[in-house]
Amino acid sequence: MALVTVIIPNYNGDAYIENCLKSLKEQTFQDMEILIIDNASEDKSADYIEEHYPEITLVRLSQNFGFSRAVNEGIKRVKSKYLILLNNDTVCDPHFVEELVAAIGRDEKTFSVSSKMLQMFSPDKIDGAGDLYCALGWAFARGKDKNKRRYEREGKVFSACAGAAIYRRDLFEQIGYFDEFHFTYLEDVDVGYRAKIMGYENRYTPRAIVYHAGSGATGSRYNPFKVRIAARNSWYVIYKNMPALQILLNLPFFLIGFGIKALFFICKGYGREYLSGMKRGYLMCVQGRKFPFSARFMGNYVKIQLELWVNMVRRLWS
Repeated sequence: MALVTVIIPNYNGDAYIENCLKSLKEQTFQDMEILIIDNASEDKSADYIEEHYPEITLVRLSQNFGFSRAVNEGIKRVKSKYLILLNNDTVCDPHFVEELVAAIGRDEKTFSVSSKMLQMFSPDKIDGAGDLYCALGWAFARGKDKNKRRYEREGKVFSACAGAAIYRRDLFEQIGYFDEFHFTYLEDVDVGYRAKIMGYENRYTPRAIVYHAGSGATGSRYNPFKVRIAARNSWYVIYKNMPALQILLNLPFFLIGFGIKALFFICKGYGREYLSGMKRGYLMCVQGRKFPFSARFMGNYVKIQLELWVNMVRRLWS
């Protein structure tokens, strides 16, 4: 049994999967296995994997179940101590796996560690240095579009970006798996949120570097599908993880935050998609499941709330 399993959800990854797998073969850390979960790709990427990498385990799903279901299928199939979730549109630095393993191994209270994600076509810019979440109901990639030299310190983040991060596998049994209601987008913020409620930490290391094309499956930074799904899931993250009193406390901020987002996407030409997503978010909350509140975690809820306010100030002033 390998110490680490790299799980790659694949959907129509023809343009990227070859370089992604080549970079994994060049890793300095080799006590690992690779598992690819294919979401019924319509291109030839799954066939390419089967033909050129017979040593890699490939699981073909019957339809596109989305990111959350794909990674859950992978997590449930392996027994490794650590899991690395990796997007198919990435290329990893040779020390990527080694540095993630070192970072998560320093503290048993660490649930996940996010890598330093650089923009593949502008490698001097940050794609993400972990994810932050704030009282406006916004989740955002830390450092997006900033110079890579500004994020050279390890530290805590709200959640790890599941596009290139390591997780402690056994903690999924406590926290729960990725919520498949999300399909894609914000599922990593949700699972990181649950970890924080239970007293675990999510961290960032600048030493694990990965180059990310971005939106390899959905096609662009902003598109109707992405805007609609992200808006829908934004409400669900709030409903699922916050007790009713915390929701009421933050409600004025949510109204301001979602109002700003609505204006932004109206100006971008995606107003209808955003508002549709918000409506679907309400229906999702009715159908979804809340993370059970426990008074013994009250101190963690207070810490999270303070972090939400701090992140809001940082976001508005950045």
